[in-house]
Amino acid sequence: MADSSFDVVSKIDSMEVENAVNQARKEVEQRYDFKGVGADVTLSGESIQIKANTEERANAVLDVLQSKFIKRGLSLKALDTGEPYASGKEYRIDAKLKEGIDQATAKKLNKLIRDEAPKSVKSQIQGDELRVSSKSRDELQQTIALLKEADVDVALQFVNFR
Repeated sequence: MADSSFDVVSKIDSMEVENAVNQARKEVEQRYDFKGVGADVTLSGESIQIKANTEERANAVLDVLQSKFIKRGLSLKALDTGEPYASGKEYRIDAKLKEGIDQATAKKLNKLIRDEAPKSVKSQIQGDELRVSSKSRDELQQTIALLKEADVDVALQFVNFR
């Protein structure tokens, strides 16, 4: 019998991100407490910029954006937000979208699988993803449950389960 396997990846659905940013922008434009504070959310490529005239308002706009991410099923681990900083008369927050599993995180997951997963489960790093294989599909299911509980700072998805 051939080995079963799955890939551990960290991908972001760009259309869902765009929809979340557009919804946040519409809510900020319509809410009474954001009137006249110059609040705005813009998406450009892999970064999101939040603007407002005070630091508190910028953080409030960030909260709106995070709530839209959650409603659209996007993980907040995929959003790397910085601290508010002054830029002229307004405050800005730059947020970057994180995609892919970096080498350090991949090694940490690899070590976790080696130490705590069933012994027949093997894993290997392939670029920015991790391939996990075993003869038993049940052991792969246990490994997925183990990885879901792992404390890593990236959003993990499990694809190509065969």
